[in-house]
Amino acid sequence: MKSRLPQGIQGGNANMNQMVKKAQKMQEDITRVQEEIEQKEFTKQVGGGAMELVMTGDKKLKSVTLKPEVVDPEDIEMLQDLIISGVNEIIQEIEDYGTAEMEKVTGGVSLPGLI
Repeated sequence: MKSRLPQGIQGGNANMNQMVKKAQKMQEDITRVQEEIEQKEFTKQVGGGAMELVMTGDKKLKSVTLKPEVVDPEDIEMLQDLIISGVNEIIQEIEDYGTAEMEKVTGGVSLPGLI
């Protein structure tokens, strides 16, 4: 009995070499995009512009700028909540951006652990 290979696999080595080359190119593209994302700076304003955060794509906080009116010694809890909210929002923005950029490289194929 003669076995059959799925369509597109016939020719063996030629197709396999082509697949390996495509995988290597995708890996190079993924590495390049990851490096670009890590270097990119993201800026997020929260609280109606009361606070501005700047963070790099590798999630290192570079700066926090507060408007003087949000520094109320009688309401430290509000300032703490603003900081937590802002940091969470900018991290989510970075992750969403990274996911979108990786989908461009991978053609929408999910590869866990890339970002």
